[in-house]
Amino acid sequence: MYADVIVDISSGQLDKTYQYAIPERLAEKAVVGAPVHIPFGKGKRKGYIVGLSEEPKLETERIRPLLAVEENGRVIESHLIELAYYIRENFGATMNAALHTVLPVRRTVRPAEKKTVVLSADADTCGDALAAAVKRGHAAKERLLRELLRERELSWNIVTDKLAVSSATIRRMEQSGLIQVKAQAGYRNPMEKLFQGGRAEEKAPKLNDQQRQIRDGVLADWSRGNYRTYLIYGITGSGKTEVYLSVIEEVVRQGRQVIMLIPEIALTYQTVLRFYHRFGGRVSILHSKMSQGERCDQSLRAERGEIDIMIGPRSALFTPFARLGLIILDEEHESSYKSEMPPKYHAREVAVQRAKLCGASVLLGSATPSLESYERALRGEYTLFRLDRRAVPGAVLPQVSVVDLRAELASGNRSIFSRELAKGIAGRLAAGEQTMLFLNRRGYAGFVSCRSCGFVMKCPHCDISMTEHGDGMLVCHYCGERQKKPDHCPSCGSKYIAGFGTGTQKIEEQVRKCFPGARVLRMDADTTRKKESYEEILSAFSCGEADILIGTQMIVKGHDFPAVTLVGILAADLSLNAGDYRAAERTFELLCQAAGRAGRGKKAGEVIIQTYQPEHYAVRTAAAQDYEGFFAKELAYRRALGYPPALHILAVLVLSAKEEAADSAAALLSTAAERFEAESGEKDMTLIGPVPASLAKAKDLFRRMLYFKHGNYNALAALKNFLEGYILYSEHFKNVSVQFDFNPMSGY
Repeated sequence: MYADVIVDISSGQLDKTYQYAIPERLAEKAVVGAPVHIPFGKGKRKGYIVGLSEEPKLETERIRPLLAVEENGRVIESHLIELAYYIRENFGATMNAALHTVLPVRRTVRPAEKKTVVLSADADTCGDALAAAVKRGHAAKERLLRELLRERELSWNIVTDKLAVSSATIRRMEQSGLIQVKAQAGYRNPMEKLFQGGRAEEKAPKLNDQQRQIRDGVLADWSRGNYRTYLIYGITGSGKTEVYLSVIEEVVRQGRQVIMLIPEIALTYQTVLRFYHRFGGRVSILHSKMSQGERCDQSLRAERGEIDIMIGPRSALFTPFARLGLIILDEEHESSYKSEMPPKYHAREVAVQRAKLCGASVLLGSATPSLESYERALRGEYTLFRLDRRAVPGAVLPQVSVVDLRAELASGNRSIFSRELAKGIAGRLAAGEQTMLFLNRRGYAGFVSCRSCGFVMKCPHCDISMTEHGDGMLVCHYCGERQKKPDHCPSCGSKYIAGFGTGTQKIEEQVRKCFPGARVLRMDADTTRKKESYEEILSAFSCGEADILIGTQMIVKGHDFPAVTLVGILAADLSLNAGDYRAAERTFELLCQAAGRAGRGKKAGEVIIQTYQPEHYAVRTAAAQDYEGFFAKELAYRRALGYPPALHILAVLVLSAKEEAADSAAALLSTAAERFEAESGEKDMTLIGPVPASLAKAKDLFRRMLYFKHGNYNALAALKNFLEGYILYSEHFKNVSVQFDFNPMSGY
């Protein structure tokens, strides 16, 4: 037996592993993640086992044996390496890719410098300089001197951001002897901006009986060491976050640490603000908008025990906490918890596995739980809790109306806004209340529909919308069916059949045209490019600096704006037409989440859903806020067509710079899968493909897809392992890349 060992996990050189023989006396202790002592060069080093194998990678006489396995040596690195191995086995990644995902790279980034600006001249000199700055109109210099005369010392961020003093002005003032810039090595704290305004401690609100029941149930299990996974199914505004905070309070009080996952960076501002007011500086954040140095700093702070709670999207799951006691996934249904880049892991599954390794509980929360989670809860795999009323006394779910855009068109209204929505916006502007306009853009790019009757061109074999290609052909990217794009609607004969497309910028233009006095903010990919864009836009809207907020899905996930009394959902059915079996589920989730933004305060809310398919069950059940009704219909659909969670899917993506090589490799994998099925005795495995991916060529790489369906996840995992071995030893894959994805969250 042989062990693959990495020597220094902090260096970032994770691609280099060394193989050692496992002596018989160490066989039981030599497991993945175990810290070991190895001969290395002329000395000895400490390393970690990252893989086990029966086959030597070089001549056996050149392979040296392990010296020892550390007794009681299970440290945080060990748990994370075990987690990487789990990802490698269950999500089709290489071990190196998994290690790079879970282990924070450290000591390759220079330590951060914490800079402050200090007043160094005496009071008289500063007074003269201030008078001169006022006389000459040097506004920035005047602002800085006035603030320093009050405070004596200011952080660099306050000087450059809040006071808007340029580096050149600071340098000139330093050269004149007025100020001094001090710098000391330390760890950046991304919460510093919250510290600037001081901490207004938040008193924990009194929980209602439903919230208390959940908190007490979770903590009773947790205190007994009975660590479980819980699903909190609570309607929008039911106070799930208060339950999280209450549970976290006790977990932290007992000396354990917490990871709080949120699906979008856009949610960070409000979430962190609430946590900071409750827990102060023991909270930190991790997300992709931070620099590598900032992320490195937060990992080091977590490992040193300087923080108790880490908040962030998917990658925050790998925070190196040594005393992890609780993991929370808010809005657990969100597809952003699934990585779209190798390794294509799902944060929910990895969170449950990490909790098992660390002795921790997992809380999943959503107003629209994913089908997989809700089905597991009904089976008893997860413990299910319900919150069926809003937390604010007197607050109720908003009134929802559905507008048929086909009827609007027939009556001559060609505007983006239905008559009912336009009237509603005008009324809110007159009343001084806020409106959110949500454009459901998901899936709009390629589908073809009729504006007269709402008919969508779908594959006759897969019940998935077909994608329009540049050659005028419609293609199904699940089975390869091809059809010519019709000139007239096959359903009603209308000539108004075409690809659908609009954008938030166009909507903003129409809003300003129709409501010239309105203060408008837009939140989309274009307006959130800067590092602080999310916080700036959401803070401005929260403070009442705008009447209307326009945006895509990032504005409807978890935000709490009590002054919003109207939500308009534009083209609600766009996401129904994505070439994806989850299209109805995503549409239902988005509509329910968007509707949940209205009426969260004491004023009643209203939601207007505009759609070309008002009869679709996803639209009808979302308007009624009927999750159980949707779950029953959608699960029946999935079972009928063999989609998850009824069956599992292994998607295999083949990429090559040569089209012939991609086609040949995909065909060989299909043949190899047939051999696996025959040799393993696995039955009922279905193969779809090979077919061109929805994006058949990208960055000069040709893309081909194979889909395998089976009721047993382990059978697909075994198939993946078999195909990996086949690829490794086949000469036909030298210039071909292959990626595996289990139960993909989006089409390819």
